[in-house]
Amino acid sequence: MDVVVLGEPLVEFSADRSLNDAEQFRLSFSGDAMNASVAAAAAGAQVALVTRVGDDEFGERLIAFAAERGVLTGWMARGEGHTGAYAVGADPSGERAFSYMRYGSAASRMTPADVDRAPLAQARVVVLSGITAAISATCAQAVPYAARAASGRVVYDPNYRARLTGPREARETLAAVAPHAALIKISSPGDSSALLGETEPREVARACLRLGAAAVAVTMGEHGVLLAEGEAEPVAIPAMRTELIVDQTGAGDNWTGALAAWLARGRPLAEAVRAGTAAATVSLAGQGGTGRVADRAEIEQLIA
Repeated sequence: MDVVVLGEPLVEFSADRSLNDAEQFRLSFSGDAMNASVAAAAAGAQVALVTRVGDDEFGERLIAFAAERGVLTGWMARGEGHTGAYAVGADPSGERAFSYMRYGSAASRMTPADVDRAPLAQARVVVLSGITAAISATCAQAVPYAARAASGRVVYDPNYRARLTGPREARETLAAVAPHAALIKISSPGDSSALLGETEPREVARACLRLGAAAVAVTMGEHGVLLAEGEAEPVAIPAMRTELIVDQTGAGDNWTGALAAWLARGRPLAEAVRAGTAAATVSLAGQGGTGRVADRAEIEQLIA
């Protein structure tokens, strides 16, 4: 197994206008865990998504969607609770509006027992998210538990969402996962300001390293990524230009998925960060979180 992702896939209703004005929506499937899984599979990795979905039509369609895109679905359990969903209005400027329908969802009922049934021991890379930890108290237990249980490299994205949790709880999860993380991917200022009280990239990286992470990737949108590993001098990795920006939904998740695929192949961390940057850039041309996903050939061409 190359990559295991733990989290909640969601039914996605996306519009090409703001939610205040939109009347027509495109049905697809997204959520940070689904986006990262699909991106890693497209980048050539063998990927398992570990989650729960509702025993309903949307749960069935979610599983089929993941399978069609090369994600192993044997750990997508169907059961109690509904399948989560959200609506998003596209906005190329990045000021996106989301409306979630996930309270009491099947995935929010995940516990450390779901981690125990997952193939973490066989995974080269395990992808975890602060969003997963924020959707319920039992999920908040499962994420650090998975970080401790993983035998491969743990990639953690705090992915702070104020509508789901508070800064204190998100900081606690970050602190619990960091000592087990091969890489923390944290956005600045979006995540870092709320969780660390820092916005200067080098200070953000130092704060995460002090928490025990082996490496930190501070993502800064159009300003690129600052990669810091241990005591080494941080490396600035520039963003990639694109002529077409349709929707920024899921760009960070595509970044994480492609990076995980590259790490699973044993590629250097800086190269994996460039692969993630390439995948995120390609994803901007699509509507919704999985509307445009870069394959391995596209990524290799961009980072060559």
